[in-house]
Amino acid sequence: MIVHASCVALGDRALLILGGSGSGKSSLALQLMAMGCGLVSDDRTSLAVENARLVADCPAPIRGRIEARGVGILNAEPVGPVGLVLAVDLDQPEPARLPPHRKVELLGICLPLVLGGGRAHLAPALLQYLVAGRWDQDET
Repeated sequence: MIVHASCVALGDRALLILGGSGSGKSSLALQLMAMGCGLVSDDRTSLAVENARLVADCPAPIRGRIEARGVGILNAEPVGPVGLVLAVDLDQPEPARLPPHRKVELLGICLPLVLGGGRAHLAPALLQYLVAGRWDQDET
């Protein structure tokens, strides 16, 4: 399955960046790449289920390329396939200060979902999620 999304990874943990055209998918991916993430795919992401987990990769024709508006198509060292641990939807703002745990289902697999539209601190928060996950008050 191919979805209209960008994807970056930190090690073996990937983030799927969802949103419509012009929502900032590539810009967020570039910000996260500047913070140490690797590019899985830009604008089109291949999804598959492997060993009961959702895995992201890049279609061959666009592997290792990312669009930077006003600059052009940039080359990047591609990574992947890699397992997804989180999705962010740039089309929807998060109204809650401490939001509930949200999910999105893709290919029968549920992923945690962050609503990210309009958040200035989004890139560092997502990077920290990739590094250490999200605290769950039910775990204590």
